[in-house]
Amino acid sequence: MEHDWDFAGGEGEYKKSFELDPNDALAHLWYAFDIGMIGGRDQEALAEANRAHQLDPLSPTISTTVGEVHTMARQYDEAIIACKKAANENPTFAMAHFCLARAYLGKRMYPQFIEEWKAYGQLSSDQNESDFASAMEQGFRLAGWKSALTKGIEIRQAQRKTGYYSPLVIATLYADLGDKEQAFRWLNTAYQERDWLLVGLKTNFLLDPLHSDPRFAELVRKVGLPQ
Repeated sequence: MEHDWDFAGGEGEYKKSFELDPNDALAHLWYAFDIGMIGGRDQEALAEANRAHQLDPLSPTISTTVGEVHTMARQYDEAIIACKKAANENPTFAMAHFCLARAYLGKRMYPQFIEEWKAYGQLSSDQNESDFASAMEQGFRLAGWKSALTKGIEIRQAQRKTGYYSPLVIATLYADLGDKEQAFRWLNTAYQERDWLLVGLKTNFLLDPLHSDPRFAELVRKVGLPQ
């Protein structure tokens, strides 16, 4: 699903795994994540995520992914509750803070988003993420969210000069800034580089401003996402 964009083939493999072991929590979890990311089947994705949590209630990865599936379904309040619970139960688990940051961003709670991304960078020991959070914080304090986005874009583009960084994420920052041309430029780069995050084209809320542009529908078609 994520690498080959063979969504029907990937789904068939998931279904086979459920036949082999219906109680494999991670199989249910990643199935929930993938169909949640693709979109259009929110209730099924949430049911699969909850099934995974029932099978392995102590897994921080599963608890966090339940929150991420809620975010994909635009259920931000539920996502915040789930991600906060995961973070409280496992305070040093970096992805719980990533999950919470994304949910806060969905609600446009910018200071909370920045704080959680700072925690994510620190706990993951990922200097790139810490630098991004610091740049966003500096920009936000100077002149609000658009300034934060501009600073964030500068950092992400600089990071691509020294290593890999997702072009789709840069596209989302431009889309949120309101620069459609740059957003599509980076989406095209994401397609050329086969960025796996393109699987979430339709569910990434930061890309919503692009949906009415014919170029967006064309990219959805090229990736082969279900209509």
